[in-house]
Amino acid sequence: MNSSPLPNGRLLPDSQSWNSSGSDEDLEAEPGPGPHGGVLEFSGVLSKWTNYIHGWQDRWVMLKNNTLSYYKSQDEREYGCRGSLCLSKAVITPHEFDECRLDISVNDSVWYLRAQDPEHRNQWIDSIELHRAESGYGSESSLRRHGSMLSLTSATSGYSATSTSSFKKGHSLREKLSEMETFRDILCRQVDTLQKYFDGCADAVHRDELQRDKIVEDDEDDFPTTRSDGEFLHNNNGSKEKLFQCLSHKGINGIDFKGEAITFKATTAGILATLSHCIDLMVKREDSWQKRLDKEMEKRRRVEEAYKSALCELKKKSHFGGPDYEEGPNSLINEDEFFDAVEAALDRQDKIEEQSQCEKSRILRSNSVPSGDAYSTVGSHRFAEKVEEMVKNHMTYSLQDVGGDANWQLVVEEGEMKVYRREVEENGIVLDPLKATHSVKGVTGHEVCHYFWDTDVRNDWETTVENFSVVETLSDNAVIIYQTHKRVWPASQRDVLYLSAIRKIVANNENDPDTWLVCNFSVDHENAQPNNRCVRAKINIGMICQTLVSPPEGDKEISRDNILCKITYVANVNPGGWAPASVLRAVAKREYPKFLKRFTSYVQEKTAGKPILF
Repeated sequence: MNSSPLPNGRLLPDSQSWNSSGSDEDLEAEPGPGPHGGVLEFSGVLSKWTNYIHGWQDRWVMLKNNTLSYYKSQDEREYGCRGSLCLSKAVITPHEFDECRLDISVNDSVWYLRAQDPEHRNQWIDSIELHRAESGYGSESSLRRHGSMLSLTSATSGYSATSTSSFKKGHSLREKLSEMETFRDILCRQVDTLQKYFDGCADAVHRDELQRDKIVEDDEDDFPTTRSDGEFLHNNNGSKEKLFQCLSHKGINGIDFKGEAITFKATTAGILATLSHCIDLMVKREDSWQKRLDKEMEKRRRVEEAYKSALCELKKKSHFGGPDYEEGPNSLINEDEFFDAVEAALDRQDKIEEQSQCEKSRILRSNSVPSGDAYSTVGSHRFAEKVEEMVKNHMTYSLQDVGGDANWQLVVEEGEMKVYRREVEENGIVLDPLKATHSVKGVTGHEVCHYFWDTDVRNDWETTVENFSVVETLSDNAVIIYQTHKRVWPASQRDVLYLSAIRKIVANNENDPDTWLVCNFSVDHENAQPNNRCVRAKINIGMICQTLVSPPEGDKEISRDNILCKITYVANVNPGGWAPASVLRAVAKREYPKFLKRFTSYVQEKTAGKPILF
């Protein structure tokens, strides 16, 4: 025989061994690459959420051998990874709203990652899933590599799966299959023997027919015929009628036909009995497999329900510090909690600033204030026309009265300082313009604008800036500055790129007060592109300072007691992202008055006892 029948009607070649025992020693892994041999490494730069202080940071991430590792940078791989996750039991979740983000969690450990665009995120997800599949988790072929196999096809149960432990309990099926192999060999030999017997019988019958024809011819002559073997065949009288005895009691070539027939009958009966036993065993085994499958399916259903329940609880639980709880229209933190967190962060910054301000007051830098002639020219840089346009707009609109149809609302009034606001929203983003007026004694408009514009003393009075740098110096009175502001969690960190210009406004007549202006407005620059770490804000700020002088008594010289600086500060800020309107307005109401008082106090300290500079 060249093939063996399977229960489903298919034929299995003899070169293959059909084994139904399913034991570990008989079950072989499917050929092919190992769990990781067929998958290449995948690596690249992803932004990883670090903490609420530093936010998103670029990290070099590597996917290898079913493990996800990250390094501070590609150049620091030789120093070892900073963290790794085994992906075997990891849960990969693409973010519901952020198309560039994916979250990877293993138990209580969660990595928040962001790709540079949705296409790269999909590449990472596909690579991770490929590694997980090749590692033997979640794929149908992996059932064989982890000690499971598929049962035989059944008309009643389709197919079922069970572990190899069910096969180890009974080896009778395996033994019966061995018996069937033995019966097959015996039956093949018996068939060959009987075939030889039947061929011999056919030859003998053919010779007998030829002999009978010869006898008939001799009877017609009534003459005995002598055979070549010495036997005589006579006529019908039968005196010497003796047919050739070619068929003895042992048959042809010494074969015992009766014995072979009995043995053949016994062999076929044994095969039928063994097959019946095998069928009974397989039916019982299939019932056991079906019960195990039902139990596994029930376990899976319970696990899925528990997972969904745990996921819902996880979403309800507040994990302050994760990216889902920072600002945004889909933030999991409510407005009250957002406001409380911002308020607490600002209070901490105020305490730190009070301590550092004491140190700054001990060491006051002495820097000379340039004369006004250096700041009265327009300049010849590429932004000169834009600067001139901004100066004209501020001088035209910023000095207008807050009454009438301007809809300015007074929100803060502290002594000489008044802060106004006009509520404006665009696409859900608060864009409220702010306007503040203040009067400061003992300083000139030139001095106030100089310290507001000079980057050398910026850190002496500015408390909201984390760091800044001069990107380009356009002229003596215009520079491009990039600065990042301190993060106030849960709000995202902001950065801003702007052109800052200081100008002395030429008076139209001798009665006009001495007027200075600093305008800061957002621009673009190739050396300071937006990044994933910060939200880029847009600004248009103007500070107009007018010096008012009261005549001294008698022949006395003008002193700082005779001068008053009238400050008009206008700010139009686009935060660049969504945050609760109530929070933004409350923060602006709190921080702008503090900023003006802090800055003007600094200018008074810097100019005290020094010559007046108009």
